[in-house]
Amino acid sequence: MGYNFSISFLETNKSLSDELVLYKRCLKLHEEIEHFYHYMSPTEAEHKVRAEVVARIEDIIISKWPEAHVEVFGSYRTGLYLPTSDIDLVVIGKWSNLPLRTLEQEFLERNVAQSDSIKVLDKASVPIVKLVDRKTEIKVDISFNTSNGVKSAELIKTYVDQFPVLPKLVYVLKQFLLERDLNEVFTGGISSYSLILMCISFLQLHPRQEGVRQISANLGVLLIEFFELYGRKFNYINTGIRIRDGGKYMNKEEMQRDMVDGHRPSMLCIEDPLQPSNDIGRSSYNILLVKKAFEYAYTILTNVVHPLSTLNDCSKQSILGRILRVSDKVVQHRRRIEEGSRTNNIQQQQQSGPLQSMSTKPSRSSSTGSTSSAEESAVSSEGSDRPSRDNSPNNMNFNNGRNHTCSSSSSSNRKPWRMNRNNHHQRGGGGGNGHQPPNYNHRIHQNGGNGQTSSSIAMTKRKKQSDRLQ
Repeated sequence: MGYNFSISFLETNKSLSDELVLYKRCLKLHEEIEHFYHYMSPTEAEHKVRAEVVARIEDIIISKWPEAHVEVFGSYRTGLYLPTSDIDLVVIGKWSNLPLRTLEQEFLERNVAQSDSIKVLDKASVPIVKLVDRKTEIKVDISFNTSNGVKSAELIKTYVDQFPVLPKLVYVLKQFLLERDLNEVFTGGISSYSLILMCISFLQLHPRQEGVRQISANLGVLLIEFFELYGRKFNYINTGIRIRDGGKYMNKEEMQRDMVDGHRPSMLCIEDPLQPSNDIGRSSYNILLVKKAFEYAYTILTNVVHPLSTLNDCSKQSILGRILRVSDKVVQHRRRIEEGSRTNNIQQQQQSGPLQSMSTKPSRSSSTGSTSSAEESAVSSEGSDRPSRDNSPNNMNFNNGRNHTCSSSSSSNRKPWRMNRNNHHQRGGGGGNGHQPPNYNHRIHQNGGNGQTSSSIAMTKRKKQSDRLQ
């Protein structure tokens, strides 16, 4: 069972000029996805802050149960996390009853979490404790004695090695679902893990296998094809997804034989590669809304890249920005983390003493005026729009293709997926107007017209009255 990816906008019965326009627009979308990926990837400061959150929570858990140990899994372990993504932790230990309420009380006493943010979901299929870190406002989910999460994260890393384009597609798709509130399982959306498995299946069964396994594959074309597959062509009624053994589409009746307790496959049926009897998508009851969103994105993007479309102007509008945006809340959250990191660095330098600070002060070349590598690193950590992925948990390196920018962009710092948004969405805000200088003419007498202030006119009147009295 397979699907035909010869979507209409890639058909070859077009004139040479039309094909050239199509190529340029798909390349522009590719470049915008590259730029979006590098912008949204975690910076060194963001990764450091998350590591500190994990360390604080781990200290509390270990102090309470010294024999237990804490593992990180999910997007933080794979490195595929958005700036506002949760941190997933699992506590491995021996308890007759899971200490969910005990841990909740411990967090309250230690004042590590916002008091109104701690929630215990003890009736869920996988009981968890949810909280928001008081210091950083990062969300954390804590489960107990579930080892599959760690194994799943390691499995995803192996597929990232096979498909270098996978992280870039995942970043765009996760943000796409996040904006539409379709990324949470408890509201019927699809989990990050389900989305990644759908991407892996899409790449495994793609007819252009040699192309999709290259880091230079056109991300714009792949994104549109993904939306076409899961928004228009995929048969959710009868078909399930399997990624193990090279991947294949399965008939749901065949998959049901392996389900535990005669479980009926769900609308979105994804076989757990680590536990085939488990249906990963069983809780995604709003999958038809997800399908509708994917179809919408497919329609929008194909209309824009079509050779006869007049909707696209690379110098003014973004293609990706028509279906995606980065909210002010996310920008402000990242700015707070960066500013907090700089403040901590300054405090650490002050505590280290003036002599050490002088000895570590970066040197400047007098002949060229260029900064040293240490100074360049500091500048990069303060305001770079292209954060490094070298600091992500799995130390993935995606330096290839980092220089993709929109050819008509006048600034390397422009976020092309946000070109068509108001200025206040741009990082830094202000719309480029800056602060207006004080208006010192506000005291000019409105009827005078000669530059005199109201106070000087009053003094003149008093002088004339005095002269008359004399």
